[in-house]
Amino acid sequence: MGADGDIVHDGLLTAVDTDGSVRTTGLLGVLTGAHAVRRLELPVPTMLPALLRQLLLPVMWDALGVPRTRGEWAERFERGRFSDAEMTHLTDYLGPRYGDRFRLFDDKRPFAQVAGLEALNGETKPAAQLVPSIASGNNVPLFSSLTEGDELLLSPGQALLWLLHTQCWDTAAIKTGAVDDPQAKNGKTTGNPTGPLGQLGVVVPTGQTLYETLMLNTPILPDGLEPADRPQWAWDERPASPGWKSPAGPEWSSRPAGERLDLLTFQARRIRLVPCQTERGLYVRRVVVSAGDRLAQTPEYEPHTAWSHFAKPKAGQPQRRPRRHASGRSAWQGLATLLALAVPVEGDGPYTSVLLRQLADLHAEEVLPADYPLGVEICGLEYGNQSAVVENAIGDTLPLPVASLLAEDDWLRAAILECVSQADQAGRALDNLHSDLRRASGGEPLPWDKGQHPSSRLLHGLDGTMRRLLAGLRTVGEDGHLLERAQLAWELSVRAVAVREAETLLAATPPHAVVGRAEKSNGKEIVYRSGKAVGLFHKKLAEILTRSPEDSSGGGEAAA
Repeated sequence: MGADGDIVHDGLLTAVDTDGSVRTTGLLGVLTGAHAVRRLELPVPTMLPALLRQLLLPVMWDALGVPRTRGEWAERFERGRFSDAEMTHLTDYLGPRYGDRFRLFDDKRPFAQVAGLEALNGETKPAAQLVPSIASGNNVPLFSSLTEGDELLLSPGQALLWLLHTQCWDTAAIKTGAVDDPQAKNGKTTGNPTGPLGQLGVVVPTGQTLYETLMLNTPILPDGLEPADRPQWAWDERPASPGWKSPAGPEWSSRPAGERLDLLTFQARRIRLVPCQTERGLYVRRVVVSAGDRLAQTPEYEPHTAWSHFAKPKAGQPQRRPRRHASGRSAWQGLATLLALAVPVEGDGPYTSVLLRQLADLHAEEVLPADYPLGVEICGLEYGNQSAVVENAIGDTLPLPVASLLAEDDWLRAAILECVSQADQAGRALDNLHSDLRRASGGEPLPWDKGQHPSSRLLHGLDGTMRRLLAGLRTVGEDGHLLERAQLAWELSVRAVAVREAETLLAATPPHAVVGRAEKSNGKEIVYRSGKAVGLFHKKLAEILTRSPEDSSGGGEAAA
């Protein structure tokens, strides 16, 4: 491995091939062999969009261009691999053209860094500053296995991944003041936002191979890429424009993205990796991380997020804003957002991502078959203390039937959303039962934001069933009988899990709850008894699950 950390040729990336074998390779090997790569081995879910956006996609787009028609996209996708001519273009792009700009430790142009970057106090920080799961400065995760005092050595491959991750997801607030940065005061800069992806609930469509994933994340642009749009390693080729300056130095600016390549490779931080030679080879022990550019606003062509549409936004607010993922919810619980293909006609509502809308169009024209095994990965970070610390990471994967993307009122889409709604309604029925049983026992209901509610156990119990259902619906076609059988099986599963959880709650209820107690609410007396609560629960369950018959043992006060 070279001393300059050659990203193009050194084995800095780990690929898992379609035959299950694992190998290390460079950027060129990953791209030219993308048809044989099942996935890249990455330490955290939030790393996939960082690697796609900061490295793989912009190299591919800039070297080969993007498809201008659906027919061109289809030809590329169905081929399943880069053509010989495309291989040549990629090799030239990462060789004579820009190869010297993909070196981690280059003295003049280190990749995604600023050469010679120095802190005003002359100090460097531990490499742990790049890894949000490790305590560093103000960022003190609850379950960190290392502290800021522990030494962390990053191999060149690890340093590359965490460098890209920091550009996308870094925490907000105070950053090290850099020499020659006029915005730095008292050795620091303040008011820094999180990295650009920290503002989003990221949604990444995935395929059976890395090549397919790259294509699924590639937009179709009739006019191609903007000629002036450049990735960060080619910013010196960008034409001068008012208010924009090539960030060769430590100064930062608040600016809009200069189109797609600039957006994907946005440099939200100025960073310098400080390598050191150890007995095991070259490692990164220290870093400098200072303020970078601030993205003025997430543009509507941002590919990796769903949106909230506001019919009447507040003054100064855009009509469409990125949606974030909710903590504690599986990806399938957000299918109503992922499958919202049209902007709400009236009122506020969700609107799915640019890329999923494009896949819907491709399926409508029979470019993408209904039984294609499309996957969707969602990820995000939850920040706390003014976004200066990472409190929680969100990551999930689910299979998504392509046919469900076809139209707003599509039969399959409607069936899937009905299943999701049934699970949510059954969860609320369980929570109401829990509240009523607590009242009947002489207590008070759990606050909605405190403790573990029965609905969370129900949804967890249904997680595997829903994923199998979604995978099975990929091949259901337009057979209404098969769909009806799938929905019946789903309802039986929901009923079984819900009744099991209800019986657990009832078993934990004290005997005097049978007699219950009376409460006054708005001048009316309401009697809470365990038998009445169980009867209401089974009645509600019967209203939610109309296909599956009520179990003979359920329902009514007699069941208590």
